[in-house]
Amino acid sequence: MGLYVVRTAIGREAQVMDFLASNAKKVTGIHSLLFPHGMMGYIMIEADTADIIRQIALGVPYVRGILRTPTKYEEIEHLIEFKPEEIDINKGDIVQIIAGPFKGEKAKVTRIDIQKSQVVLELLEAAVPIPITLGLDSVKVINKAEAEAEAKAQQTERERELHDITREEVI
Repeated sequence: MGLYVVRTAIGREAQVMDFLASNAKKVTGIHSLLFPHGMMGYIMIEADTADIIRQIALGVPYVRGILRTPTKYEEIEHLIEFKPEEIDINKGDIVQIIAGPFKGEKAKVTRIDIQKSQVVLELLEAAVPIPITLGLDSVKVINKAEAEAEAKAQQTERERELHDITREEVI
């Protein structure tokens, strides 16, 4: 049994995966199919022999070839091992949207769903506040809520001091 790599047209991996999965159900010897996120143009197939892979890939659109030698798990381990990420985003943070139709817009975080890796935002410059749900990788924090609250507190303190000075001068 080995781990074989099928080369595909970039951006067509999902379609090829569907075709291969459909064909794999008709034969024995295929153990798993894998399309690692971030590895464009390749699909991994765990199978008994390369001949089985050639059989299921024959005639599949967007397949560009099959690597002849099996790949070692250690070579692709970093692509498929789950490593939890530190998420440094909080409710009330101001973010810039870096992907999608609202790219470049600024928004305020109203809710975070860590399980789904999603964030609910309200656009700052919109006339009517409409909640928008985006992936965490589609936003970049530009102003932390704590920093903003601290800046407001400092501004309020400065205003009080100025008011007290002005009041003392009047008295």
